[in-house]
Amino acid sequence: MSSMHRTITGDVLVQHLDSDAMTIDRELVEKHGRSSRTLVKEGPLRLTIISLAAGGGLPPHSTDNPVSVQVLKGEVTFFALDQQYALVAGDVLILGPGVEHAARSRSGASFLLTVAYAEGSGEAEHASRPPAADRALSEAARQRWLDDGGHPPP
Repeated sequence: MSSMHRTITGDVLVQHLDSDAMTIDRELVEKHGRSSRTLVKEGPLRLTIISLAAGGGLPPHSTDNPVSVQVLKGEVTFFALDQQYALVAGDVLILGPGVEHAARSRSGASFLLTVAYAEGSGEAEHASRPPAADRALSEAARQRWLDDGGHPPP
């Protein structure tokens, strides 16, 4: 099933995060340093498995919506505001709306990203809107992300 049609069928949906649900195109992960697979895309709810290659990461970005990250395998460091959060399997990170963040994994990781979009809003506008100045990565945090192997966004 295409990741664009991962809706909840019925009142309850159970996702067993076994090897099938966690299948990520390893070639894409190796080529681009990351890849993802959407598990649920229903109304305001998005659940996505994201895998980072060793040395892979996510450039600084934000959304106007709350975000949670639950690390499933490996280790990943998130950079948000002026802090670094070193996470391992079982850890959960929650970011408030508009908080700019970036991530880097030295050895590779998989995590479950959950975003709760505001009802009736277009997700594309949220993904591209810059964060408020008080919710942006500090220059020091951005530099730590770059020093840790990050690359500036294009």
